[in-house]
Amino acid sequence: MSYLTRLQSEGRVTFTRGEAIASLGLTEGAFLKAAARLQKRNILVNPRQGFYVVVPPQYLSWGAPPPAWYIDALMQHEGRPYYVGLLKAAELHGATHHAVMEFQVVTDSQLPKIRAGRSWITFHYRKEIKNVADGVIARKTDTGSMKLSSPELTALDLFRYIRAAGGIDAVATILADLGETLDAAKLAALAAQSERAIVQRLGYLLERLGHGARAEALHEGLFARGRVPWTALEPPKRGTGRTITNPVERNERWHVTVARHPEIDE
Repeated sequence: MSYLTRLQSEGRVTFTRGEAIASLGLTEGAFLKAAARLQKRNILVNPRQGFYVVVPPQYLSWGAPPPAWYIDALMQHEGRPYYVGLLKAAELHGATHHAVMEFQVVTDSQLPKIRAGRSWITFHYRKEIKNVADGVIARKTDTGSMKLSSPELTALDLFRYIRAAGGIDAVATILADLGETLDAAKLAALAAQSERAIVQRLGYLLERLGHGARAEALHEGLFARGRVPWTALEPPKRGTGRTITNPVERNERWHVTVARHPEIDE
């Protein structure tokens, strides 16, 4: 226990197996037995092999501290670039109407989700994550900092991972608020790293929600790429091959067909 107390006095809630063994002078077997005892007492959480999180007294009933406290240390342990994104990023930017049930992380490796106490940490794959580094910002946490998608990258990612974001109605509800915070130039620059259809859908929806000025540079960059094929506002589910036969709108400006207009949750 004294080792855990010392860590917390230093403002830390995480450590690795190697760090603890070196500090305490234990054998690996002795450390694993001690760690197992603390886990049974809900004082310690082991979200990844060789990585441990201390549970402070105020979070004993939760089973773990908030993921924001340890996500940066966890991803350093994994050796993977990352950023906190999607619904969690939108929440941190003040643009969600409901509590977010998952702590969503984007990284360049396909990692299984983690259950830590009451929290689920889910990982979403992005191969070219270095290409959007300009859209990742630092956000202070109670134990240091974490990497977070900017409002502009968040807006694009809501369409890139639209199923994980809850579908087109959820995305529209978020963008109604998030749109006010977007920087048009930064959005257009990041859009150059996104698929054309994502840019079309985002641009169309921003204009529909009254944020047309922020979509103007987006439109210029999109059509500067060359021919822009038509796309559906809400992509069909994989394997369905569904096409829109009677759209309620065919938007000539963005080349977007709309099966139904999104419903905003007020």
